[in-house]
Amino acid sequence: MSLTRREIREKALQSLFQLSVNEGLSSQSAMQQALIISNELADEVEIVSVPEYLDILVNGVIENQITIDDEIQKYLENWSMERLAKTDVMIMRIAIFEMLYVSEVPAKVALNEALEITKLYSDEKSRKFVNGVLANIVNNIEKKEAE
Repeated sequence: MSLTRREIREKALQSLFQLSVNEGLSSQSAMQQALIISNELADEVEIVSVPEYLDILVNGVIENQITIDDEIQKYLENWSMERLAKTDVMIMRIAIFEMLYVSEVPAKVALNEALEITKLYSDEKSRKFVNGVLANIVNNIEKKEAE
């Protein structure tokens, strides 16, 4: 099964969401479930190969969640992380992980990909909110790079 980067980001979102609601689930199991859900052979396939980039995203977000959440919190005005929709938080975590830790993905690409995924999984209000937070982070990254 060959997936595009966007499809992998969607699978990362599904995996991270699974992990947020099921504490006993391993990241490997969550990724397997996300991959099998969309596979037409789900009844016949027990284990599928996890794309390397999916593993990087899921485990990278998990390992760097405190730093990533601190970045999100900087741009929340009168909001706390607990009040945000889980889907929006997961989408932002993936994008921020890519911005901070995946050098071959430009920050603006990570932002645009997050917005496209937000269109699929959230509403227009969420998309605007996600855009506001991530655009501030992109601007901050660009300022640091210009120095």
